[in-house]
Order: sequence, then C-alpha cells, then structure tokens
Amino acid sequence: MKEKSFIDEITDNCHRVEERIAEACVRAGRARDEVTLIGVSKTVEAERVQAAVDAGVTRLGENRVQELCEKQPLLTGNPEWHLIGHLQTNKVKQVVGKVALIQSVDSVRLAKQIEKVSAAQNLVTPVLVEVNIGREASKSGVFAPDLEKLLTEIADFSHISVRGLMCVPPISDSSDKKRNYFAKMHQLFLDIRDKKLDNIDMHILSMGMSSDFEEAILEGSTMVRVGTALFGRRDYL
Repeated sequence: MKEKSFIDEITDNCHRVEERIAEACVRAGRARDEVTLIGVSKTVEAERVQAAVDAGVTRLGENRVQELCEKQPLLTGNPEWHLIGHLQTNKVKQVVGKVALIQSVDSVRLAKQIEKVSAAQNLVTPVLVEVNIGREASKSGVFAPDLEKLLTEIADFSHISVRGLMCVPPISDSSDKKRNYFAKMHQLFLDIRDKKLDNIDMHILSMGMSSDFEEAILEGSTMVRVGTALFGRRDYL
C-alpha cells in the first residue's frame, strides 16, 4: 500500500477536526458557524501549514513572534494570523499590523505598549485578555478576580479593541474537570459582557485545544485553537 503523503495526512486531519467540531456543536445545540477554528502552527514547517491552508484552514495561530514573522511570508492563500502565545513588550513592534488578533494580553503594561505601537501606525489592534482560570504559577494570564479592573484600565485606550477572553486551563484527564474550568470561564465571559463596560466588545471566547476542544464547545467556546489534531505530534522535528 502506498504510504500517505504528509499533505494527505494533514488534509484528512483537517476534515476529521471539522467533523468533530460540527458534532460537538450539534451536541451543544449550537450552529457550526458559532465556533471558529484556529490552526496552531507552532514549530510546524511552512509546507505542512500550507497543506492545512489548502485544506480549508483559514486562520492560523502562532505562539512566538519570531516564528510568525518568518513563516508568514512563506504561505499563500492569505490566511488570517493570530498571536496566541505570551507577548513580551519588546516584541510588540514586530507583531502589531501583522496579525488580526492578539489573544494574550494579560497586563496593563502590555496593553499600553500595544496602544503606543498601534497609535504610531494609526491602527486599532483587536485583542483578547488572557485569564489564568486555574491560577497556575507557570502560566500567563490575569486571575479572574482582577479581570474587571484590568479591563476598566485599558478600556480608554483608543488604539486597542478588546474583543473577548482567552484561557488555557490546567491539563486534566477528566472530561468533567475540563468542562468545569470551561464553564467557569464561560460564566466569567457572560458576567463581563452583561456589565456592558465602555469600549469592551465581549463576543469572542477563545478556549479549547486538541485535547479538549469538544468540551470547550459544549461549554460555550466561540474559538478553538487546534494544533496536534491537525498537524500531528511535533516528533517529526
């Protein structure tokens, strides 16, 4: 039997992920178009990422600024790029204007730098605020009790548009535990949205990765960030 090419494998993976998202939406009583797929291309070679774009993945997420800047000009098909990893203030100039969404704003200091760079380019940069829903010392993100204060402080920035929230919950083998974290995050999202804070447009809830995106969809995620399920494990590098 002829061995599958990596293009065929990634194409099959893309179709399988799409089916799983659609099935989770049905289980949740939601329309398929309520959930946006981000293909996470961290450490994935441009050729493999291109295969996913050719298979219909229209949005890509990178964790590192340098890798995003190196990979972006190599791809065709005009995919939409998101920065999903921790962003250092000294890297903001390299990413503003190159991405459709920065998903990892976790401090006023970082927001101020994005505001400054965006103003210099006469841009409004869409962002998500990252919440450390599991209060893990090893992860970035604002703790839930501090979220409203952070949002209030950055709401006046005219060159940043807060579009919603993002989280990376603790790793768990239990579906119930995963759903519990996602449910807490969804409730936080709804609570903030109901407050109707000035200049805060709370409509994106980015949560769920390869190991838990179905649970995230069941608990209200509007955007899932999927890498391994699309590209395979990174043991080919």
